[in-house]
Amino acid sequence: MPQKSDIFLKSATAEERLADETLRPKKLSEFVGQEKLKKKLSTYIDAAKARGEPIDHIIFYGPPGLGKTTLAHIIANEIGANIRATAGPILERPADLVGLLTSLARGDILFIDEIHRTPRNVEEFLYPAMEDYCLDIVIDKGPNARTVKLNLEHFTLIGSTTRAGLITAPLRSRFGIVERLDYYSPEELLDIVIRSARIMEIDIERDGALEIARRARGTPRIANRILRRIRDFAQVHADGIITADVAQAALDMLEIDSEGLDEMDKRILSTIIKNFAGGPVGIKTIAVAVGEDEGTIEELYEPYLIQRGFLARTQRGRIATKLAYKHLGLSIITGNTLFD
Repeated sequence: MPQKSDIFLKSATAEERLADETLRPKKLSEFVGQEKLKKKLSTYIDAAKARGEPIDHIIFYGPPGLGKTTLAHIIANEIGANIRATAGPILERPADLVGLLTSLARGDILFIDEIHRTPRNVEEFLYPAMEDYCLDIVIDKGPNARTVKLNLEHFTLIGSTTRAGLITAPLRSRFGIVERLDYYSPEELLDIVIRSARIMEIDIERDGALEIARRARGTPRIANRILRRIRDFAQVHADGIITADVAQAALDMLEIDSEGLDEMDKRILSTIIKNFAGGPVGIKTIAVAVGEDEGTIEELYEPYLIQRGFLARTQRGRIATKLAYKHLGLSIITGNTLFD
């Protein structure tokens, strides 16, 4: 079984889900970071409220843990609407969608997480619901089959995805607002860590919070997970106060280095360099070599490695960059086409 740091596990524990709900901001003014996106959303929300209309359908995309779900709930709070949440893989049949859509009042929000994983037959069921606010339901079979049109209230669909390229063109075209969330700066994550520590009543010094922010991979969810684990470390091995030294010791125990890379990140890079002469090498080959799922590498590890300049993605495959060699303390392999 592949070994992974618990900081980067995609599935949250019950404790973490409860903590995330507690830490989640309720208003745009409380949401840290994504300033350009917040200005746009504020404009859309104010305009919709002034017209007395539901806000247009929205899709948020970007790496996991950046706040897509949080923004959906904030929009619902800002416009005073109810929100019903589900996930694409859960919607196995069109009937699963009917109950959700018919329960929505005017202006309510249906949030679908990982919308790119919605089955095609369910997705097609969404088209008339999003455009005409109705459902065409077939009753009976064969010669007795007939279609009944079921009218819906004017609702808003908010979808989130980590893989925007997998959303079909017909579905994408029905969203009036399409926005990307980017990684956060260390300064923004510092504010998030301090706010989370205050809510969780954790004693933390600014230097300790900054150490967490620097190694959180630009992701609030990871910053909050690291904060909870360092809290445990501080309670057991220190006096309960997270200082810079305590944070450093805890992060070393968690095997998270100064660039936010964990054991799996470094295994991916070192495998490309040592086993495949620095690349290019295909993602399937990398997945087999490191013992990790191909999709997990593409969604969870690769975006940050590329964004930080440790990995390059070409038509021929993945290539480790000069920065990766330097960070791992390895000599550059001559003949690598990236450096020729």
